Amino acid sequence: MTKNKLNKYIFLILLIMSLLMLIMSMNMIIFDYMIMMEWMIISVNSCNIYMTMIFDFMSTLFLSTVMFISSMVMLYSGMYMLNDKTINRFIYIIMMFVMSMMLLIISPNMVSIIVGWDGLGLVSYCLIIYYQNLNSSNAGMLTALMNRIGDVMILLLIAWMMNFGSWNFLSFINKMTMNSMIVLIIIAGFTKSAQIPFSSWLPAAMAAPTPVSALVHSSTLVTAGVYLIIRFSKLIFSFNLIQMFLMLSIMTMIMSGMAANFEFDLKKIIALSTLSQLGIMMSILMFGYPMLSFFHLIIHALFKASLFLCAGVMIHSLNNNQDIRMMGCMSHNMPMTSMFMNIANMSLCGIPFMSGFYSKDLIMETMSSSNVNFLILLLMYLGIGLTSFYSARMTYYSMNMNFKFYNFSSQNESYNDMLMSIMILSIYSILSGSMFSWMLFNNPSIIVLPFEGKIMTMIMSLLGLMIGYEMSMFSSMKKKFMVEFLSSMWFMKQMSTFHNQLFLLKNSLMFQKSIDLGWGEKVGPRGMIEMMKMIMVLNINMSKNNFKIQMMTFIVWMLIMM
Repeated sequence: MTKNKLNKYIFLILLIMSLLMLIMSMNMIIFDYMIMMEWMIISVNSCNIYMTMIFDFMSTLFLSTVMFISSMVMLYSGMYMLNDKTINRFIYIIMMFVMSMMLLIISPNMVSIIVGWDGLGLVSYCLIIYYQNLNSSNAGMLTALMNRIGDVMILLLIAWMMNFGSWNFLSFINKMTMNSMIVLIIIAGFTKSAQIPFSSWLPAAMAAPTPVSALVHSSTLVTAGVYLIIRFSKLIFSFNLIQMFLMLSIMTMIMSGMAANFEFDLKKIIALSTLSQLGIMMSILMFGYPMLSFFHLIIHALFKASLFLCAGVMIHSLNNNQDIRMMGCMSHNMPMTSMFMNIANMSLCGIPFMSGFYSKDLIMETMSSSNVNFLILLLMYLGIGLTSFYSARMTYYSMNMNFKFYNFSSQNESYNDMLMSIMILSIYSILSGSMFSWMLFNNPSIIVLPFEGKIMTMIMSLLGLMIGYEMSMFSSMKKKFMVEFLSSMWFMKQMSTFHNQLFLLKNSLMFQKSIDLGWGEKVGPRGMIEMMKMIMVLNINMSKNNFKIQMMTFIVWMLIMM
């Protein structure tokens, strides 16, 4: 099968399955039902092993979104990676990711969830190290090791659930009220969704090809942690320490928004934007509104995939350059891509009647009308302001400034599969907000706020532009502590890699010097050789120099033997 045809066949299959799942989800919302299936895999004597699958409106809608984005990425990859000799291998790995994601979404059983969860981590590692160089290797290892923490939490939860006699969490969710079990679930979700203190792996994962970033590290894999906690949301609300995790989520949003204002790598800016939106999802989820979190999850997946694919077209046309300081004048040379990128950016900022507006505005109005302290509300509004600033900064650097690259001839924009996939996603970025709000919230609730409260989101966006501009002035200073602190994600990168290993590495070096190269060597192999050499030299000297000593030794030996 040729390179071009394989990805188009898979694109059609995934697109048809996505539409079927969307229709199924609509049907389930309208008629209010769900399907639970059990498939007996093996039966030996009286031992039966079942695979359980659950299809409700949430799982089918999330499946539809995953398959739709995967189909667009498949269409896009055929052109983006046309000259790659191993494009078929790339397509197979993407399909392994989609299968792992499906297994995670439709499983109410913790054992099958860990299979999909671990599959996501493994496939993510394979995709990050796809371009085989040192940066990709380091980023892949950081991602794999940090996600292993979440895998261990799920394994501990599986071991704990053996007390219930079943791993089906839907049947025993009312009994899983112990604080330790809830902490395991939250930490697992935090590692996969890159919340503080596990944030550093997501920007590092941008070493993967751009279609991978659009599918895996912006819209589907990173939201798996949010989806898992939504499934266990009944437990979360009764948890005593929920305020601590709420503050961690808000701090993630603020940290990533600040770091994006000092970043010059186009893909890392969008990755930090993803981290900021994950912080919003986790915050509203910890606040007790799982449906709002799921609503924002679906909408964000669509416009963020579109944003990443637009960035991929720009990088592709600039000879694989990702530095926004080298860009400029894109709106003149690549008008279609610039238009689609602005649509996705406006949706991200929550411009009225774009898709992001429907979820963001609803989240902020819900928080404003709830019983929440002023600090949390202020930080949420500050995070939204920072979002609008780094989006405007990225647009200004890439589109409005003078062209700073080598030559104009490198920029070309032709109507091909890459633009086709971006165009379809951009249409969704405009329409999905209203469509899904009508679908998911069929009984609308009116949030009554004063006029100032209603327009506060827009006011804070404008204030965020001013604050973000003042913060970006730090970057003109020469290596001040504040710039280092903000641009390195509050030193999260250093703490996640070298500094947390410093104590262990010092101890291991001391152990190596004192034991492995010291007493262990002296008492062990080298000491044995020295002792045997000394005995042999003594024996030779005795037999060579003194016949009397030899005869006396022989007589003593004979007496002992007798």
